[in-house]
Amino acid sequence: MLRSRIAWWAVRWLARSQGFLDPVSVLKQLEQFGQPADVLAPGELLRAGAVMHARGMMNTQAIQHNLDWVWPYWVVRQFDPADPAFVPRAFSLTHINLTHRNWTAVGLPDVPELPIVDPRGLVTPWLAGWSLDGWIVTHDRRALFPSQTLTGSQRLLHEGRLTVVTETCQGALTLRSMAEVIDVGGVPTCQIRLLGWADTAGWLVAALRPYNPEGVSPIHRIDVVSDRTGWIVNGQHPVAFAAPPQRFVSSHYRLGDVATQLSMTKEEPRTECPVGLATAAALFPLVPGTPVEVTIHVPLVESRKHAHTTAHPIGTLSSWDHALAGHCLLQVPDAHWQFLYETAVRTLILHGPGDVYAGPYTYKRFWFRDAAFIIHAMLCAGLTHRAERALDRFPSRQTPLGYFRSQEGEWDSNGQALWILQRFCEMTARPPKPQWSHAIARAGRWIQRKRLSPRLTHPHAGLLPAGFSAEHLGPNDYYYWDDFWAVAGLRAAASLTEADHQPSLADSFRREADDLLTCIDRSLEFVRHRLSHLAVPASVYRRMDAGAVGSLAASYPLQLWAPDDSRIQTTVNFLLTNCFFKGGFFHSISHSGINPYLTLHVAQVLLRSADLRHQEVMRAITELASPTGQWPEAVHPTTRGGCMGDGQHVWAAAEWLLMVRNSFVREEGRDRLVLCSGLPPAWCDQPATFSFGPAPTSHGTVSVSVRADGQTIVVSWSGQWHASVPAIDVHLPGYPCMAARSHQSEMTIKRNALQVGG
Repeated sequence: MLRSRIAWWAVRWLARSQGFLDPVSVLKQLEQFGQPADVLAPGELLRAGAVMHARGMMNTQAIQHNLDWVWPYWVVRQFDPADPAFVPRAFSLTHINLTHRNWTAVGLPDVPELPIVDPRGLVTPWLAGWSLDGWIVTHDRRALFPSQTLTGSQRLLHEGRLTVVTETCQGALTLRSMAEVIDVGGVPTCQIRLLGWADTAGWLVAALRPYNPEGVSPIHRIDVVSDRTGWIVNGQHPVAFAAPPQRFVSSHYRLGDVATQLSMTKEEPRTECPVGLATAAALFPLVPGTPVEVTIHVPLVESRKHAHTTAHPIGTLSSWDHALAGHCLLQVPDAHWQFLYETAVRTLILHGPGDVYAGPYTYKRFWFRDAAFIIHAMLCAGLTHRAERALDRFPSRQTPLGYFRSQEGEWDSNGQALWILQRFCEMTARPPKPQWSHAIARAGRWIQRKRLSPRLTHPHAGLLPAGFSAEHLGPNDYYYWDDFWAVAGLRAAASLTEADHQPSLADSFRREADDLLTCIDRSLEFVRHRLSHLAVPASVYRRMDAGAVGSLAASYPLQLWAPDDSRIQTTVNFLLTNCFFKGGFFHSISHSGINPYLTLHVAQVLLRSADLRHQEVMRAITELASPTGQWPEAVHPTTRGGCMGDGQHVWAAAEWLLMVRNSFVREEGRDRLVLCSGLPPAWCDQPATFSFGPAPTSHGTVSVSVRADGQTIVVSWSGQWHASVPAIDVHLPGYPCMAARSHQSEMTIKRNALQVGG
C-alpha cells in the first residue's frame, strides 16, 4: 500500500512539474460519470485502445504531409475535403480509420491465419501487418491505383473456397484482383492473382505496402530472393511470384513512395528503412489489348520455420466441403437472403478454428459475450462439433473463484457461459460433459457470491455490482443486461447440475435465480415511479437512452419475460421511435453508427411478439451488408462504411444466421416450436418453394418447407425429436397463429379464406 501511494505521488508530482493535468484528479473525475465500481475500465480494453491509438499516432506522422503517396482506400476518402467521408484533423492526435472499416477475411477451415481484403483489393496477409496491392502504370504516364478510384466492384465467391474478387477501372485500364487461401503441400498460403488490361504498353505492378486498413505497419527491410522470384519482408515473411518480374524497384521513406520511382532501372537486392516505410514494386510488362496475369503466394508461416516445419502438417488442412458437411441448408427465392446466409455460415467456420473470434483483425480475440452468440449460431446451423470444441475451452478460461473472465469489470460473462453450455446440452440431448461439471458449479456459485445483498436499502439491492458490462452501454453502472444474463445463467446452472445428479445444488441455483428476478422487478418498480413509464433503461439509475437496447435481453435471447410483456414492448417502441436512423438502430453510445447486430436484436423482439415491423428492420440490415456479405460492428450513416470495430464482425454474421433460423423455426418457452413466423410475405405471393433444415432445436432436429402457388400456402415439417413431439404453431406473417395437432406434419393455408387443412 505504501509503495503504491509513493508511486502515485511520484506520477502526480511529475505531471504537475511538466505542466500537465494531475492524472489522479482526472481519473477521479472520470469515475464520477458512472457508479462506484471495482474497475474503472477493463485493462484489456485499455490495452487494445492504446495499440490502436499508437498506430493512429504513426498515421498522423506518416500520412498528412506525404499525400503524394499511394495510400489505402480509407485514407484517400477520409483525407479528401470533397468527400462525404472527410474527417477534419486539427485537434486529433491520432488519425484512425473512422469511415471505411470494411474488409473481408479469406482462409481455410481450422486455420487461424486470416488474410483480409479491403474494398479496393488491398490484401493484408498477416494480422496487423503490411499489405500487397496491384497497380497498372502505362508508358504514356497514365495510372490505375485502385485505392484512388471512387468506383469499383467486389464480390465473394463460395465455390470450392472463399475468394474475394475486386475489379477497378480507370479509362481503358482495368485490373482484377482475386485473393484466397489455398493449401500448398500442407502449408496454408495466401494466393493473390492480378489480371490487368491496358490499351497501350505499360506495367502490371505488384506493390508491397507498409500499411493495412487500420494504418501504418512498418516495413524496415526488403530482400529480393536470389532467383528473383520474390521478396523476404522484414527478414521473416516470404512473398513469391509464379514467374520472375522483369524489374524490381524499391524505395525508402526519405526517397518517397516507390510509386514515384517506377522508372528507376537500378535494382537493389536489399532495401532498408529505419523509419519503417520501405516500399517495393515488382514490374510485369503489359502488352496492349492483351490480359496479363500475375500470381503471388504468401505462405502463412514465417520463412525461418518454413524450411523445417509448418503450423499445419502436410495433409491435415480441412477442406470447405468437409467443414460444411451436414450444416443446416437454406433454399429461398431471395438470392440476397441466400447469399448472406451462406456467407454467414462460412464466416462462423472461418472464425472458429478452436476459440471463436469476433473478427479477423481488430477483434481477433476471445470474449464470452461474443462467443455466446457465435456458438449459438453454430449450434443452430448444425455446426455442432465446432461449437463443442469451442465450449471445451471455457473451463481453462475460468479463474479459481469461478469467474469466466474475458475482461475484468464485466459481470455478464458467467451468465453467458452457463447459458450457452446449457443450450448445447438441450439441443444435443446430452448431459453436461464431465470436464465441464466443476466449472459449471463454480460459475453458478460465483454469481451467488457476486450479487449485492438484497437487504440493502438502495434500488440496486440484490443486483450485480456496478461494472463496465458490455462496453457499448456506457460508464460503470448497475446494468440490467448483466442481471438478466445472471438470471439465465443461474437457471442454466440449475438445469445442468440437476442433469449432473446434484439436486441440492440445482435447487440452490434455482432459488437464487428467482430471488434475483424478484430484485430486478423491485428495482424496476423504482424506475417506473422515477421515470413515469414502463420502459426499461440500461440501468436502474439511467434515463432512457440508446443503452436501453441491452435490456431487450430479457426477451431476446433469454425469454425471461413473455413476448407481449408491456415493459419490453414499451422499451422496443422507445428504441424504434428515438434511436433508429435509416432503418437501423443508431447506437449513439460508443459505436456512433448503425449497429447491425443490435438492430437484429430489436428485430428478434418484434418477431417474437408477432409485430410485422420486424420485416422492415430485417430489410434494412440486408441493405447495409457489404458487397461481400459482411457487416462491420457499426455502419457510418452517410458513407455506409464501417465506423467502429472490426470490418467483418462475426457477431453480426451470427445474428443474421439466427434471424434466418428463427424466421423458419424458433423455440417459444420450454414446450413449443413456432414455424415460419419471419418469412417475407412477398415470397408467398407467387409460385415458389423454400425450405430450411435440418435445423437443431431444443426439441430435436426439424426440417421445414413451404410451397406457395399464389392461392394456397402449404407448410410441412418433419422432425427427429429428442422425446415426444413438441407443440407446434404455424404463424405466417399476416395470418393467424394456428396450432398443429400432435399427429400433423403439414398445414395448408388458403390465402383468402385462411382455411387450414392437412
